[in-house]
Parts: sequence; C-alpha cells; structure tokens
Amino acid sequence: MPSTSACMRTHKGAFALIALLLWLFATAASAATPRIGVMTMQPGEIFFERFGHNAIVVDDPDAPAPLSYNFGFFDPGEPGFIGRFVQGDMRYLLAVLPMSEDLTYYREVGRGVSIQWLDLPPAQATALADALALNARPENARYRYDYFTDNCSTRVRDALDRAMGGALRKQLAVRSAGDTFRSESVRLASPASWMWLGFDIGLGPYADRPLSRWEDAFVPMRLAASLREMKNSEGRPLVLAETQLLPHRLPPEPPDAQRRWWPWLIAGLLLAIGLRWLMTHKPRVLGAVALPLWSACGALGLVMAFLWCCTAHIAGWANHNLLLFSPLCLLLLPGAWALLRGRATTRFHQWVRIAIVAGGVLACFLQLPAGAQFQAPWIALLLPIHAALAFPARRA
Repeated sequence: MPSTSACMRTHKGAFALIALLLWLFATAASAATPRIGVMTMQPGEIFFERFGHNAIVVDDPDAPAPLSYNFGFFDPGEPGFIGRFVQGDMRYLLAVLPMSEDLTYYREVGRGVSIQWLDLPPAQATALADALALNARPENARYRYDYFTDNCSTRVRDALDRAMGGALRKQLAVRSAGDTFRSESVRLASPASWMWLGFDIGLGPYADRPLSRWEDAFVPMRLAASLREMKNSEGRPLVLAETQLLPHRLPPEPPDAQRRWWPWLIAGLLLAIGLRWLMTHKPRVLGAVALPLWSACGALGLVMAFLWCCTAHIAGWANHNLLLFSPLCLLLLPGAWALLRGRATTRFHQWVRIAIVAGGVLACFLQLPAGAQFQAPWIALLLPIHAALAFPARRA
C-alpha cells in the first residue's frame, strides 16, 4: 500500500497541475480578450466638424492592428442626399477601418485626438467587439441620423451601454449639468456666426429642456468627460487609462458662457430710436433700411414655417421665433418700396405692422411658463424695432 506521504505528494502534484491548467486557461482567455477604447476628436473648422467626433476602438490580439468603428460616415454624392437632408431624413453609416488610417485625416487638419481605454470585463469586451463587427456589415451599417438623439456620439454611448447591461445609462440618466440642445449648439457653433445664429433662430422649444448627462452625450467631448466619472459593472473606474494620440493645433473648444439679454435690449432700443428719427427726417432712407429688414424677417419666417410643417426636423417645430421673424413682414415690402420712392404707406400696411408687434408681445408672454423656449435676446432686440416701425410719426 502507498504511504500517507506518497498520497499527499500525489494530491499536491494534482493540485499544482490543476492550478497550472487554470492559470494557463485564464491567461489564454485574457490574451484573447479585445481591448476597448473610446477615441475622441476635437472640433474642426468645417461646419459639420464643429461638434467634434468620436469612435470605438477594438484592439483584438488576434487582429493585425486596432480597428476604429466610426459612426460618422455619409456620402453627400449619393442620390437624393440633399433632398433627404432638407427633409430631416439623413442616412449615415458605421464604417470600420484601421485606427491608424482613421487618424490620418485628423493629423493632417490639426485636430486633437485622445483615447480612453476602458476597463470592461472580458465577456462585455468580447460582446461589444462582436456586436460592432455585426453592426458594420453592409446590410446593418446604415442608420437614420438625428443631430441630437441619434448621431455618431450617441451611437458610441448606446453601444457601450448595451455591452455593460445598462450600467452606463443608470449612472448618467439621473444627472444634469443644466445644458440644453440650444446652449450646446450655440456654444460649439459660436466660431461661425452664421452657424450659431442659424441654430438659435431655427430651434424651437424642443431644444430648451434641461438635458441629463445621458442626453448630453450627443456631444463627444461631453461623453468623454462623463466616462471619466463612471464605474464599470463591477464597481471599478470605467476608464483604465487615457492617452493623447494627436495634439490639437486649432483654436480650443468654446467654453461655457451664460447668455445675457440686456446687451440685445440696448442694441434694440438704440436701433429703434434711430428708426424713429429716420421716420420723421429721412423717410426714403427709412424705406432703404426697412426693405432688407422686412425681407430678411419674412424669409426666415418662411423657412421656420417650412421646417415645422414640411420636414421631420422636430427640433425646429413650433418655433416661437415665428412671432418675431414673422412671414407677415413680406406683406410690408410694397410699403417699404413706397417709402423708398417718397410715397405714403396704406392703412393696411400699418395694421400689418401692428399685428407683427402684437406677435412680439405674445412672445413675451410665452417666456413666462417654466421650460419655455429661450428667445429673450431676440425679443429684446426685435420687439423695440418692430414697435418703432409700427406707428406713424409726424414728419419734421
């Protein structure tokens, strides 16, 4: 019979062999687990680059190079692209390409790029890599793009949340930094005057509700900031490491800034005083000023009415700025032409001007409910101007 010491040695050897096999299995499993990163690109100078960009990087040990899964590809040359863009039915797609190739463009134009490597459990990292590969197939890659609720950044957010079993949304949905779709759009578009003015005039009340941190993630830089504070499903910090891949050589992202209405009121009052002076002293010059003013207001009003009635751009629906940039202004153009020629305007013309002022007063009352559309600067600027033009004055 074998001795007790021999049996113990046999058991120890078996335990050691099992431990070795388990270690080898765990090492092989961890070696085969892909590493997941979120790559964030800083804003560029082209209008569609103002909001920044991001992508998911999958670094698979079995692949020759890390892959970038980029949800921001579109083809402006495809048939019907412009028509769908106008109607709010844009089609974007997920493209997969080597990370080094994805970085080439950003290096050339000077846009900074950083990457956050995530601490995801192996099963979640593998599931995310598999889901992205499936999503990138040609039959699955296209999606209906929305600027605020379904864009390149929200797609990254949603892919991470699905892999984490909803843990990301649970942490982000209950928080709010007070941002809105309007405030973020105006802030990021501020380097281009025409762009931020377009957002501020064209967005309706939909754009003014306070956003949760989850909704804030439609901006890639906001998502990156939130990921730094998140925990993974096992309670550890989600971001394992953060690395700067490319330096940012362009002007920095515009900072947060509170919008004040009183400078607009001062400008509106000064312009109104000037218009009243022209009305009494230089009526022809008044006509030369009123003609482009009413043309611009009326044209912008028609655009806003078109967005509301004829497109799927929900962020532009029910826009209260229609009361200030009224399509009724187009009815005033014959009167402006009459003033320009030194002739008097009609009584109908005056009633239209009074109706436009009444619309501006209504816009003031629409500011009172909580969560109303933010249009105080435009009211402060345009209501004094419309009022100055509404009533005749005794000429000098």
